[in-house]
Amino acid sequence: MTTWYPVAVTLFVAGVIVGVMCTINMLIGPKRAGAAVKSEAFECGNPPSGSAWGRFSVRFYLTAILFLIFDVEVIFLYPWAVELRYLGMFGFVEALIFIAILCVGLLYAWQRGALDWD
Repeated sequence: MTTWYPVAVTLFVAGVIVGVMCTINMLIGPKRAGAAVKSEAFECGNPPSGSAWGRFSVRFYLTAILFLIFDVEVIFLYPWAVELRYLGMFGFVEALIFIAILCVGLLYAWQRGALDWD
């Protein structure tokens, strides 16, 4: 149970901080419920244009998913880099195989035109 004590303390402190910040916001924050600006869609400071129900191309979602996949997979290389001396040549070869699989996936996506932005 002593190994979980720091985790419990961290979660408790995080909960207290979130609770305090939300309470402060409710107490001293502006309370303009009828403001017309609050009902508009936020578009990075640009005035809203068109319908909020616009359709995106499937290529947009495919590119986003590919980015997430490769981003998360590259994160897995960090533990290998930290433990490379301990893992030795076996760990190095495994990392090369992993990177080769990622490269094959990237080449496949590139060949299929998933990275073309028209």
